[in-house]
Amino acid sequence: MARSTHAYVRGNTAKFYEWLADSPAAKRVPRGPAIWICGDCHLGNLGPIDDGNGRIEVQIRDLDQAVIGNPAHDLIRLGLSLATAARGSDLPGVTTARMIEAMMDGYAKAMADPTSGDVGSEPDVVRSVKRRALGRKWKHLAKERLDSLDPVIPLGNKFWALEEDERATLGKMLGASNVANLLLSLDHKDRNRSVRMVDAAYWMKGCSSLGLLRFAALIGLKNATGRSDYGLLDLKEAIDPIAPALPGAIMPADPAERVVAAARALSPHLGERMIATKAFGRSLFIRELSPQDLKLEVNQFSNGQAVTASHYLAFVVGKAHARQMDDTTRRNWAEILDADRRGAIDAPTWLWESIVSLAGSHEAGYLDHCRRYALA
Repeated sequence: MARSTHAYVRGNTAKFYEWLADSPAAKRVPRGPAIWICGDCHLGNLGPIDDGNGRIEVQIRDLDQAVIGNPAHDLIRLGLSLATAARGSDLPGVTTARMIEAMMDGYAKAMADPTSGDVGSEPDVVRSVKRRALGRKWKHLAKERLDSLDPVIPLGNKFWALEEDERATLGKMLGASNVANLLLSLDHKDRNRSVRMVDAAYWMKGCSSLGLLRFAALIGLKNATGRSDYGLLDLKEAIDPIAPALPGAIMPADPAERVVAAARALSPHLGERMIATKAFGRSLFIRELSPQDLKLEVNQFSNGQAVTASHYLAFVVGKAHARQMDDTTRRNWAEILDADRRGAIDAPTWLWESIVSLAGSHEAGYLDHCRRYALA
């Protein structure tokens, strides 16, 4: 989180909602329709997702914070992420204003037509990552995640050893019929293949996993010739979300079931490859990792590409929101968003003022974070 303000924004969901509630624009943020929202809708949580049939689509790829909540919160979080990415790219403030305008234009087009609406030009960062995703195979995933093509999870700083009883518990859990059905989706030609857990380990990952159970499991799928293909599973503990749910929202009480339900609503390509389970007294969700699943890594935005990316990514988020609404709800929500476009920029004033306020709070919080933690 100390690498940049953008990294700090990505890793600090709790402060985002705390500072949003205290911002001058908080009371003017409209209450949108009660739908599943990402809850942590920053750039790094969007990327190409494998649909299981050789095609990919850019969708939301992390649903840990997903709740039935206010879609305005996803817009503010995405706008703040874009604004801090622009600052990290040393772009002028006027570019940030145009990015927010383009963002709202892309979102509005998704509300008008979520199935075949005008997504606009594909930004270079998206075109590049999609091209890379389409060319990836199991060997690329293994090399990236396991640093090896051998069917073993290498222990070290990233992966930690399991006790024998823990390994046995995971093996039994992954052999259950509902999990086996999920694992068999790794192979689309022969669904009558035996499945076994080859290896497993604790998985040390980033901010959202700290203090929670997380495992990597290597799965072998034996074919008719006796040879094995392999797949990699991510098993992650789910806990109660930080993102605020709307009053009266009815969601699964189990945290992992909430995450899976949200994924199926917001990101069908991902949700179809997830399942909720329990182990070690915790709520876990299992996700099949595909070589094609990648995140958007924005190192630098050019001026024009920043605006193009804002339009495109907001359309992606808008599509995830809109597929949950009927025509009337979409029109009403679009009218609410359009009604407040009377400021100096062509975007709702509550959105712009929220982003400006939060950008200041996060910049100050980032510097204090560096003083307290990075220097230590």
